[in-house]
Amino acid sequence: MDPSQSQAAVEAAKSVASALGLRAEDALLLHNSNRIAVRFLPCDVLARVGPARTHGADFGFELEVSRRLAASGAPCGEPDPRVAPRTYERDGFAITFWTYYEPVSPETSPPDFAQALHRLHAGLRKMTLPTPHFTDRVAEAQSLVGDPVLTPELRAADRELLANALRTLRTAVVQRGSKEQLLHGEPHPGNLLNTRDGPLFIDLQTACRGPVEFDVAHAPDAVVAHYPNLDTELVDQCRLLKLAMVAAWRWDRNDEFPDGRRMGEDLLRQLRAASDRLRL
Repeated sequence: MDPSQSQAAVEAAKSVASALGLRAEDALLLHNSNRIAVRFLPCDVLARVGPARTHGADFGFELEVSRRLAASGAPCGEPDPRVAPRTYERDGFAITFWTYYEPVSPETSPPDFAQALHRLHAGLRKMTLPTPHFTDRVAEAQSLVGDPVLTPELRAADRELLANALRTLRTAVVQRGSKEQLLHGEPHPGNLLNTRDGPLFIDLQTACRGPVEFDVAHAPDAVVAHYPNLDTELVDQCRLLKLAMVAAWRWDRNDEFPDGRRMGEDLLRQLRAASDRLRL
């Protein structure tokens, strides 16, 4: 969000927090992209805020998944227990309130990361909840790449590279025929907090169905050796598919990820380096 929009989002969340009886005198902006995360003090609550038109349904879905997982003892961040676990709306923004966890160190070791992800998957396997398939997310990336109006700055050769990569890798992963289950969707290090309660996953609005290798592909390479019973070739395919998907999102004309264009160029370079091996 640009500064004026992020400030409006903070004010909307602050207003809702105060109306719910949470003292929100100070606001610390922790993350800003197409939605923000803001910590309010002295009540010490984390608010996630985004435009209601694009995030309202996603926030409600994320709350439901997180609530069920936390109840089962899976390692994930919980909604704040002091307010009803629902999406609040104010001034065009959707707002949810979460427990704030003080990080104890910046990184989680590969064994602990793998163990936490394995436990998360065990909790997700027990859930019956209508969710998108991972191929639905691939299709969204394909739609962006296929429409120059949505990705006007994407060069023709790069558009062809991304389109071929998304199609080829999607087919390869599906044809692998691996067992599927509910997944986090994007369990990268930025969505794993190292807390006094151990590693906890956050941001479950991307939950989808697919093979566990699709999730593991978002984790650091060193995690693979510590996650049991993986198809490592499938992990490699999913890692490249993830790379192509993220590259497509960074070229979206509405993308607000910090320094997104530079990241998009870097991802394209990585994909080009793999193109000969993949025959894209």
